[in-house]
Amino acid sequence: MKSNWTTVLPSADPIAAALARLREDGFVAYPTETVWGLGACADRPEAIDRLMAWKGRASEAPLAVLTPSADSVADLGCRLEGRALVLAEHFWPGPLMLVLSCDRSWAKGVAGAGNALGVRCSPHPIAMALAEGLHAAGFGPLTSTSFNRSGDPPATCEQEARALLAKASGLKADSPQGTELGEPLFVSAKNADAGAEPPSTVVDCTGERLKILRVGAITAEAIEAMG
Repeated sequence: MKSNWTTVLPSADPIAAALARLREDGFVAYPTETVWGLGACADRPEAIDRLMAWKGRASEAPLAVLTPSADSVADLGCRLEGRALVLAEHFWPGPLMLVLSCDRSWAKGVAGAGNALGVRCSPHPIAMALAEGLHAAGFGPLTSTSFNRSGDPPATCEQEARALLAKASGLKADSPQGTELGEPLFVSAKNADAGAEPPSTVVDCTGERLKILRVGAITAEAIEAMG
């Protein structure tokens, strides 16, 4: 699926700062094609604990992760084959999450039952730059969960995201930085806000037959049409 994002990729500075924070077992707030997200390295337990503690996450639902392409999924220890591969090649980057069988270990709370991993490939320029940067550096991948306190609605735009971080950190709304490892580093670039698009469609690919867990931006008919 071709992305309709026309935003120029962000400069190296905010991405480099984000990668440095992630390397230190911190976590970041960043825009996606839907809402603002929270990300930490999925293979770093301390980072995931910090993210969960800040979010106050009460749900047992696993965290999704971002991948820069279908080709990089194998590096996650996941099997992308058959119809799942067809879906990835057709709809990525785009609003599709594939739940895949995985042989690699992750921090507690990342993978689901049977070590299944939810994998997305976001077309948003900042989310993609972060996913590519982590993959190139050989660590990660980046988790993708909504930027909000547990039980509250997610931040849908930069203004809401900055207000949320400012309120949580006691900072001015126009310049929150998230200076401590226990706070998210705010990652933004000009004209690269969250896209407010419909949520991703989620497809479970761990069984013999594909199972649509949630219909979002991609219809069930479009999924089934892939064969």
